[in-house]
Amino acid sequence: MELHGRKALVTGGATGIGFATARLLTREGAEVVIAGRSKGTGAKAVGVLGEHGGRARFLQVDLRDPESVRRLVDQVGDVDILVNNAGAFPFAPTTEQGLDTFQQLFETNVQGPFFLTAALAEKMAARGGGSIINVTTIAAQRGIPGTAAYGSAKAAVDSLTRTWAVEFGGRGVRVNAVAPGHTRTENVTSMIGEETFARIGAEVPLGRLAGPEEIAEAILFLASPRASYVTGALLTVDGGAVART
Repeated sequence: MELHGRKALVTGGATGIGFATARLLTREGAEVVIAGRSKGTGAKAVGVLGEHGGRARFLQVDLRDPESVRRLVDQVGDVDILVNNAGAFPFAPTTEQGLDTFQQLFETNVQGPFFLTAALAEKMAARGGGSIINVTTIAAQRGIPGTAAYGSAKAAVDSLTRTWAVEFGGRGVRVNAVAPGHTRTENVTSMIGEETFARIGAEVPLGRLAGPEEIAEAILFLASPRASYVTGALLTVDGGAVART
């Protein structure tokens, strides 16, 4: 278990890619803190991880609220691994994008991770090192109709990844990003629709949608000692979708 003795914080870790990541991290021996908005969903996720021998607990946070982020930092204490996975993604064409959802996208996807990372990266650096993985999207790399606000928010996180890698690298903190392609999660499937989503998957060079576990494996690699000389990287896990454009 290569992460024995390590402590990880996974935002949005109760469902989808976040939960798959939490499960892999606990499998490798890490103590995992899941952070999210729903106490019920978080408690359920922690229970499932516990049934399989994982050490996990849940902390409530609203990434749009700076005070809530500050409380999370105080409550979680020192961590070795931070996975900025939580995100908002109400898609809309540019001409139909409302101000409220626009602000929600940037507050959740950029503002929250920015100040959470600022606090925890400094604590990691003071302790001699750590690993931060930002979960972004191929919508930051491609022109996909309906994702103008979402894609630009995640593109900001791609940029932050490179900047943070330079800012904190000299103090032992590695910062990388994983950009998932079309991934079958309950939230995204319910938003797009099963039939449409399946058709999108068929157009990917590998001919299918990703499972959350496949994205989580990439996150685990970047969190692990195996990626000890990797920082400032964007690992695209998309079945070849970006290569086709």
